[in-house]
Amino acid sequence: MKFIKSLVLVFIILITSTSIAFAQKTTQNTDSTKTVTIKVKGITCSMDLKMIAANVEKLKGVSSCKSGKMGTTSSFQITFNPAIVTEIEIHKTIENTGSCENPEEKIYKIKQ
Repeated sequence: MKFIKSLVLVFIILITSTSIAFAQKTTQNTDSTKTVTIKVKGITCSMDLKMIAANVEKLKGVSSCKSGKMGTTSSFQITFNPAIVTEIEIHKTIENTGSCENPEEKIYKIKQ
């Protein structure tokens, strides 16, 4: 009788540890996001803020781009998935956005 109780106990422990091991594998988070604040110089009007935010949000992997107040240096809080898009690509998108007065003019610079 002791042998059967021991066997049942071992069986229960084995099943429980297997369930825990499988649960750990299925709960891994593969969707990681990163939030950065990027400071930009050269913004002259509120439309510039909107245009930059809209262009950044068009990038695949960017989930949000919120602009701060307009000033000599304006900041953008950007949430993105670094596995899909890099900060360098985001910087290039900002610097390649044309101004609202002259779309051919690339006046925005990332402040390091």
